[in-house]
Amino acid sequence: MLNVAVMFGGRSVEHEVSVITGLQIMENLDRAKYNVIPIYVGKDGWWYTGNELLDIENYRDVPKLLSKCKRVVMLPIPGLRKAYFYPFKRGFFKGDAESLDVDIVIPAFHGTYGEDGSMQGFLELLNIPYVGSGVLGSALGMDKILMKEIFKANNIPIVNYLWFLRRDYEEDEETVLSYIEKSLRYPLFVKPSNLGSSIGISKAKNRDELIYGIEVATKYDRRILVEEGVEDVMEVNCSVMGFDNDVATSLCEMPVPWQEFLSYSDKYMKGEVGEGLKGALRKVPAPISKDLEEEIKELAVKIFKLLDCAGVVRVDFLIDKREMKIYANEVNTLPGSFAFYLWEPLGIPFRELLDRLINLAIRRHREYTRNIYTFDTDLLIKASLRGSKLGKRRET
Repeated sequence: MLNVAVMFGGRSVEHEVSVITGLQIMENLDRAKYNVIPIYVGKDGWWYTGNELLDIENYRDVPKLLSKCKRVVMLPIPGLRKAYFYPFKRGFFKGDAESLDVDIVIPAFHGTYGEDGSMQGFLELLNIPYVGSGVLGSALGMDKILMKEIFKANNIPIVNYLWFLRRDYEEDEETVLSYIEKSLRYPLFVKPSNLGSSIGISKAKNRDELIYGIEVATKYDRRILVEEGVEDVMEVNCSVMGFDNDVATSLCEMPVPWQEFLSYSDKYMKGEVGEGLKGALRKVPAPISKDLEEEIKELAVKIFKLLDCAGVVRVDFLIDKREMKIYANEVNTLPGSFAFYLWEPLGIPFRELLDRLINLAIRRHREYTRNIYTFDTDLLIKASLRGSKLGKRRET
C-alpha cells in the first residue's frame, strides 16, 4: 500500500481554494490502495498532520483545528522520504525520531509557494515522486508574462499585451499609462503576473479604471500584465492529462460567468461549500463546432508539451465570437478540483483519475532517475596537486 501525502493550504491568497481541492482529493483516493496522509500548510508556513484535517467543518475554526494536529517537517535529503513530527521528541540524529513514511506526494496547492515550482523544487531535492508538472512547467504555468512570451515565440495565438514593473509605475505613472494607451486599445485586463483564480484581475474601459486596476494588481506582484480585451468573447477550457508524448484531452467546457469576466467568486463561490470548481456554472461539453473543438484540443496538447507539463492541467482559451478566432489565455498546472468534472463524462471518475495521476507521477520519477546528475572527475585532485588557483593572491 502506497503512503500518499496530500499537501494543501499554503502561503497563498488562494489558500482556501487549495483546502477544498485537497479535501476533494483525500475523499476520493482509494483507501484500499493508499494510506492517505493529510499535510496542511498553514498561512504562516508551518506544516500539520492529523485526521482532524479530513473534515471540512473543522476549518471553520482553524486555530482550534490546528491545536488538535501535530506539526511535521520534511528534510531535503534525497531518499529520506519521511515526515517527521516536530519538535523531535527523540534523537533525530540517532535515527529514532517519530515520523510518517511518505512514498508519493500529491500537491493540491493553488498559487504562490505551491503551484509555482517552489514546492516542486523542494520535492525534487527529496527525490520523491509527486503528481503534476515539474519545476519548469509549474513556474512557466504560473508566470503569465513568461507564458505569453513563449506562446508568442511559438506562434500560438494570443491577444495583444504588454507588461511593466511596479517600480516603473511608481516612479513615473504618466509614462506607463501613456505607453499602455498608445500600445493597446480599451477594454483592457490588468493582471498580476504570478497569481491565479482571477484574484487581482481587473477590467478597465477607461483611464480611471486602468489606474484602479494597476493599483489592485501591484498589491499582489511586482510585474504587471496588461492585455487587450476581446469585445464579444466566450471562454472555452480543455484539460490535458499525461506525460511526454502520451497525452489525452478531456471534453471542453464553457464557463458561464455572472459578470463580464469569470471572477474568483464565479469560479469558487456559486456552488455548495466544498464543491470547488465543480460547483461553478458551466456547460459541458461546450456548445461549439467539432472543428473548433478539435483546434482547441490540438492547441492544448501543443501547449502541454511546450511547457513540459505533466499530470493533469487545464488550458483556458478565449474565442472571438465574431470571427471565431481562438486565443490561448493561460495554463493551470494544478487546476481547481484537478478538473475531474471534465473527465467524468468520458468514463473516468475522480477516483480513477487520481490512480492515473499517481501512476504518471511514478513513471515520470522513474524517467528522471535515469538522468546522470553527477560527473566523476579528478579535477579537484589535479587542482590540489598544482595548487588551487582560487587560493592564490594576484600579485600587483
